[in-house]
Amino acid sequence: MAGRDDYALVSAAAAEVPAPDLPYRPPHPQRPHAIALVGAGGISFAHLDAYRAHGFPVVAILSRDADKARARRDEFFPEAEVMTDYATLLARPDIEVIDLTPHPAERLPLMVAALEAGKHVLSQKPFVASLDDGERLVALARAKGVHLAVNQNGRWSPHMAWMRAAVRAGLIGEVLGIHASLHWDHRWIRGTPFAAMEDVVLFDFGVHWFDFVTSIAGRRADRVMAQALANPATGIGVPMMGSALLDFGTAQASLVFDAAAPHGPLDMTYIAGTEGSLLSTGPDLGRQSVELYTAAGVARPALEGKWFNDGFAGAMGALLCAIETGEPPENSAEGNLDSLANAFAALASARSGQPAVPGAARGRHG
Repeated sequence: MAGRDDYALVSAAAAEVPAPDLPYRPPHPQRPHAIALVGAGGISFAHLDAYRAHGFPVVAILSRDADKARARRDEFFPEAEVMTDYATLLARPDIEVIDLTPHPAERLPLMVAALEAGKHVLSQKPFVASLDDGERLVALARAKGVHLAVNQNGRWSPHMAWMRAAVRAGLIGEVLGIHASLHWDHRWIRGTPFAAMEDVVLFDFGVHWFDFVTSIAGRRADRVMAQALANPATGIGVPMMGSALLDFGTAQASLVFDAAAPHGPLDMTYIAGTEGSLLSTGPDLGRQSVELYTAAGVARPALEGKWFNDGFAGAMGALLCAIETGEPPENSAEGNLDSLANAFAALASARSGQPAVPGAARGRHG
């Protein structure tokens, strides 16, 4: 018979138990692979810093602005060659991997050329602006016998990686719910091109969480309902608030983004399962504490590393390991199409006010 504590949802105290040892750190290849970085803009520092720290050799840095490439070279890989001609770079037989950092529209022809040249490619996220383009690229990579991966670096943020490893180890049973809520101040985008990007929060930033949810669920959702809201008080004309509900039939997921909260930042992720639950909380992406709750008690792993820049090392490391094993990388472009399908459905739903089916919306704009 139900008691008062049951009605009041009073939980029992959990005993402290040792945390299981799970494979969550960035993967490392067995041998060096020559990497060329294309694009020396803002995010390139994170790529180069991660590769330097993890011993991944960058032999060339290409940019249309040679001074930018030279500055990055001098800071991170003094022995690398500065280049400005992409065709010349692709002709170098020693380069195995092309790391492409430009924005999607600019990146698409660069990916095609690299794959045609027989190079393995790591694409910056978001991978493509349409599923049709993504499917063509995946088919081209397969035809050329090379790997195409996506820099979904959030997959190797310590808390996300540990939680995913716990799910895959069966520690919480069947997944029932995957929920992430982020409340922080993203108004630094004022005065940058991001401030004119209507889906900067729900997609350009939020794609990390669509990818995380998809990596846990293992497939596209059956349907998605989403919204994106702007508020003049934020000082930015594009939506700085967004949310999405994903229906997986026997499991649900929710994402909530409040990107103009100036005080009291909070980043929380919760995964509910039939045999346990996972909780990660912290003030930002880099500081997170994880708890695993099961019938045995609560385990609190002492995580190593940070999203910036272990996440970037994980994305590249997974590709390099795939080159050695011949198996698809964890962050394969083919798998990323499911993440994008879920994200594109959210964008379509936010525009229409109606649920959307992943795959029906073929791209960022419908």
